[in-house]
Amino acid sequence: MAHPVTLIPGDGIGPELAEATRRVLEATGVLFEWEVVEAGEAVMGRYGTPLPDHVLDSIRRNRVAIKGPITTPVGEGFRSVNVTLRQVLGLYANLRPARSIKGLDNRYEDVDLVIVRENTEDLYAGIEHRVGRDAAESIKIITREASERIARYAFDYALANGRRKVTAVHKANIMKLSDGLFLESCRTVAADYDGRVEFEDRIVDNMCMQLVQKPELYDVLVLPNLYGDIVSDLAAGLVGGLGVAPGANIGTEAAVFEPVHGSAPKYAGQNRANPTALILSGALMLRHLGETEAAERVEAALREVIGEGRTVTYDLGGDTGTREFGDAVAERLAAAPAATPV
Repeated sequence: MAHPVTLIPGDGIGPELAEATRRVLEATGVLFEWEVVEAGEAVMGRYGTPLPDHVLDSIRRNRVAIKGPITTPVGEGFRSVNVTLRQVLGLYANLRPARSIKGLDNRYEDVDLVIVRENTEDLYAGIEHRVGRDAAESIKIITREASERIARYAFDYALANGRRKVTAVHKANIMKLSDGLFLESCRTVAADYDGRVEFEDRIVDNMCMQLVQKPELYDVLVLPNLYGDIVSDLAAGLVGGLGVAPGANIGTEAAVFEPVHGSAPKYAGQNRANPTALILSGALMLRHLGETEAAERVEAALREVIGEGRTVTYDLGGDTGTREFGDAVAERLAAAPAATPV
């Protein structure tokens, strides 16, 4: 039976990445019913918004979406489509794995981190206003409900995936009420998992230093929205950068899978962009759909192609195009068929 999935190609390099990723996912043998809808800068002229209602309706109907990067103006213009999707659809958990890939020139080996970021509140709630002509104020919202929910997601993820430890990351030494409530909520939830998953906490600035010095000490990190955004990029830097960093946004009614990087409009249409992050996001989507074996084959095929270094994009040290890189991964999948059920 085919999985209905909303496909949002995105802006800039997004459509090229989306097409390469679709070919890879179809090469697994898993069946999909793709519903392609557009969002972002390209639709502003037609709909007056980068996120038309029919896009949200498609995601609600299919319950699963995968999207390419979408441009967000800096300082002015429309609000981030990504943030809006998370808030409107209740995608409260942002999942960003960071795992080393052999063949990439990095300072670290065997990094294997999972960033679990609260996705709906904190400073990203968008409650801000001018205070006179020369000052502005943003309001940080932290609630017990959202904090306990994301902590429970992190612990459940750890149990389901054989992870050993959850670390809550905060600034409760300074923001004693808001971050204090987040930490208190994490500790409350951790008590329910005592003896099954280890728990600890770290102040966010110290956490950044620790990750640079000794990332092997950490496993699953759970963070409020802003810190999660920053630390997940730091973790991506440990394993090769945003070009290899997948992401998932999970809620109770829907899930949206996307790369962490931007739309790079100056490279649009040049067949040069690296689709690794979106392909890995597709693997996360396969796991969400219960297609675990297919997800593992996608990850293995991608790692083999990158490890060999013969057919990789320019940012990975090669001269292969986006389309050809995707085809190389798809061909590797076809050469290693799915395991036969016993």
